[in-house]
Amino acid sequence: MNRFFRYHLDHIAFWTLTIGFHAYTRIYLINKVDVWQFALEIFIRNALLAAVIYFNLLVVVPKISKGKIFLWILLSVGSLMGYALLKTAHDLYLYEHVIGDIKRASFLPNTFYNFSIVLFYLAFAAAIYLSKQWYVQRELLRQVQLEKLNTELEYLKAQMNPHFLFNSINTIFFQINKENTEARETLGKFSDMLRYQLYECNSSDIAIEKELAYLKNYVELQKLRRNTNDIIEFTVADDLRNFSFPPMLLIPFIENAFKHVSNFTDRPNEVKISLEKTGSELQLRVFNTTDGSKKENGGIGMKNVKRRLDLLFPNRHKLDVRPSANQFHVTLILQLV
Repeated sequence: MNRFFRYHLDHIAFWTLTIGFHAYTRIYLINKVDVWQFALEIFIRNALLAAVIYFNLLVVVPKISKGKIFLWILLSVGSLMGYALLKTAHDLYLYEHVIGDIKRASFLPNTFYNFSIVLFYLAFAAAIYLSKQWYVQRELLRQVQLEKLNTELEYLKAQMNPHFLFNSINTIFFQINKENTEARETLGKFSDMLRYQLYECNSSDIAIEKELAYLKNYVELQKLRRNTNDIIEFTVADDLRNFSFPPMLLIPFIENAFKHVSNFTDRPNEVKISLEKTGSELQLRVFNTTDGSKKENGGIGMKNVKRRLDLLFPNRHKLDVRPSANQFHVTLILQLV
């Protein structure tokens, strides 16, 4: 079934049957007039029909998902009437001036017939289109569930005993001299990040505030291991709150920036991260300088996150990755609703 849709065999089958049936009903034109008029009839009728069907499926139907019902009705009715009037004009010419059948050269009966024909074929094509969309969504959901199950299995296989892990961290924390506040704060940030990964990332969505706290802790830890002349900025818009978000979706882009940031000694090395929300769009921008000493940014982590984007935000995300000689830019735009 995937190959059937992938190679557009549904379109080929639909138009083969449609054109074939129409040619069968109009084959009398070859004997009554000539092959040219027969071919012209087949071309005009099916070209107009294709224009109406694809206009509605590709332009009009998406308007429904955006709540533009009145515009959808207006465009649908307008396209149907347009087909009926244009095809009727050709029918009147064919019957009156070519065939000479005055009785069939009647405006209202031909218009009503053509309107009913295009309405039937549009409804039939829409049924096929919606069936295809249902199948694609079902397969996508099945794939998401399967990948989620595999991820959970791999997670359980790799997971250490969390109680042992946190008990060890607490032991190390109390062994650090109380005057060494920087080391204690660092260990505390690491503990918070680990707790987030172990306990709070099991659901499909989580409060954006918790995800931002995790990202902030990660950036703060990275600052500690970088040189003092590095420029590291992490900017979050004030209105970025009160909505749910898939956990661990943004961190690979930030990890990638620190992994591949330059190591200049004569000028600053920069990592700049910004997060903002405009309407229903979440925008992540990541910038880092590069020195050409490392391979291009990417790897398994980036491939996985791109796959997650395709699964979680199908047709609702835009990822723009722009590498250059000394800079690397990533812009991710997510449509939240």
